[in-house]
Amino acid sequence: MFGITKPFKNLDFAKQKRIINAALKEFTDKGFEQASTNQIVKDAGIGKGMLFYYFNSKKELYYYLIDYCLEITEQRYLELIDTSERDLFERLKKISNVKMEFLMKYPNAINFLATIFLQNFDQMDEELISRVEALQVIGHTKIYGNLDYSMFRDDIDAEKALKLVKWAFHGYEEELKLRLRHQDVTSIDYGPYFDEFFNYLDIMRTCFYKKERPK
Repeated sequence: MFGITKPFKNLDFAKQKRIINAALKEFTDKGFEQASTNQIVKDAGIGKGMLFYYFNSKKELYYYLIDYCLEITEQRYLELIDTSERDLFERLKKISNVKMEFLMKYPNAINFLATIFLQNFDQMDEELISRVEALQVIGHTKIYGNLDYSMFRDDIDAEKALKLVKWAFHGYEEELKLRLRHQDVTSIDYGPYFDEFFNYLDIMRTCFYKKERPK
């Protein structure tokens, strides 16, 4: 895996962000093969020689960006999920709000990761794939751990109902991937998808929960 280089690490934060955002945009718009380092340095306002002083190759820059995006996903999204909310559907709504704030704060990173997951995931380095899978395990625990099963109806098996919820949202995610696969990720309005998600939550709450929550 490619880590951050010492020369790049020693840059001031504002300059780092200019280079990162310029590179994220270029790779998102054009993919790895077609992305132009000339365009990256132009947008970042640096010389081309300096880019290759910070990163030895285009591939090293690309893999650094993947690592960077996975790191902020863990620190700025997964670590902010509140697991003290034990109502499954309320937790899912709160997680969605955290995700929406994350999308708004780091649009370039999210768009870049979207291109990776929608188009190039199988081509990633095995170590990065393992890291993504580890983050997915953490995310699963954050979503489905420490739930209050007393909220489920008494006439259904809560564990099986939870499994149905997991299947439903896995299927929803796969459907979204297909619907978004050929779209320009930089122009996607995620708002309607979150609204749709909340509607599904309300339907499943009605199906699986007691009419009145236990006090």
